[in-house]
Amino acid sequence: MASRTPKSSNHKLDKANNAAARKTATATPTKLDRMISLLSQENGSSLEELCTVTGWQAHSVRGAIAGALKKKGHAITSEKIDGVRRYRIGDPQ
Repeated sequence: MASRTPKSSNHKLDKANNAAARKTATATPTKLDRMISLLSQENGSSLEELCTVTGWQAHSVRGAIAGALKKKGHAITSEKIDGVRRYRIGDPQ
């Protein structure tokens, strides 16, 4: 039976740092990043625009707004303009 060399106690940390470095080196915008970009515009974005850019269904986009974006500390506002609900990122909470 072959002996195994013990892994260093920092193995998990090294692995995480390497993964983070690879991610930043080849970082492509995530769907949430694209949503943040649209929501940061002066007029915000409609649900239809957010669905188009993410490829998600409307309930998934609303869930991301209510969950992931708010948990990241973004203050999301919405208002109806000419019968279309527009979502926008306001000041951080």
